[in-house]
Amino acid sequence: MTINNFLNLQGKVAIITGAATGLGAATAQILAQAGAHVLINHMPGQEALANAVVTQCENESLCRSGDITKDDDCVRTVQAAIDQWDRVDILINNAGINKFVEHYDLEGLSSTDFLNIYNVNVIGAFQMTRAVSSIMKRQGAGVVVNVSSGAGECGLGSSIAYCTSKGALNTMTKSLGRALAPEIRVNAVCPAFIPTPLWDKKIGKLPTEEWEALRETWALSTPLQLEGSPEIISRTILFLASDLSAHLTGQLITSDGGDQLGVYQPMFETNGPL
Repeated sequence: MTINNFLNLQGKVAIITGAATGLGAATAQILAQAGAHVLINHMPGQEALANAVVTQCENESLCRSGDITKDDDCVRTVQAAIDQWDRVDILINNAGINKFVEHYDLEGLSSTDFLNIYNVNVIGAFQMTRAVSSIMKRQGAGVVVNVSSGAGECGLGSSIAYCTSKGALNTMTKSLGRALAPEIRVNAVCPAFIPTPLWDKKIGKLPTEEWEALRETWALSTPLQLEGSPEIISRTILFLASDLSAHLTGQLITSDGGDQLGVYQPMFETNGPL
């Protein structure tokens, strides 16, 4: 078999949550390029954005509105894919929310903030996984990819509530990887900073030049000196969704340009070899 056989998603059906913009939209496009039919889940009010993603997909795709915090909406979303294509092979749990609060500002987060973020980032992903599990089990195979964050691994990120939710999602990835085997593989991708609409809301008032300079500074602070982007991270998701990763389950794949490693600092300052 050639490498293309392992990457070929022809005839596969993928559901991507929160796919009207950002990483979800980029993932829809790359999975469609690999041959998959894609159902683009989006929140109510994002119909125009979601339809634009459908037109950019190279394979037959459709969009459906649904709130993943509502179990009935999760079931309806999965059923829409079954009604259209009679199967579901791939679930990308991409939908997520955050709140930007400095970690030292303990008064900046309420219990409601924690619950709202947890409800989407963890419970929503669980409910979507539960909704696809029975059909994937009947088919004898399926893949779930959770879009987590390096924040859940190192405790740095938009807020403590956000980091905590992604840490829970990482643990859930391991639990589900064990519980749903051998038919269903469950893995997670953990990016560092990537420019998405969530960040646009935070940086909206910053002049374009300053925002671009800030992004360049962040990129240069990593060993690879390469900014993460929806397009780059979507390649890791494609890897996890494809048979290239057939021997992986319960794994957290950190895609951050080496951000968690930090830039190399010489141990000794010398003018030549010791």
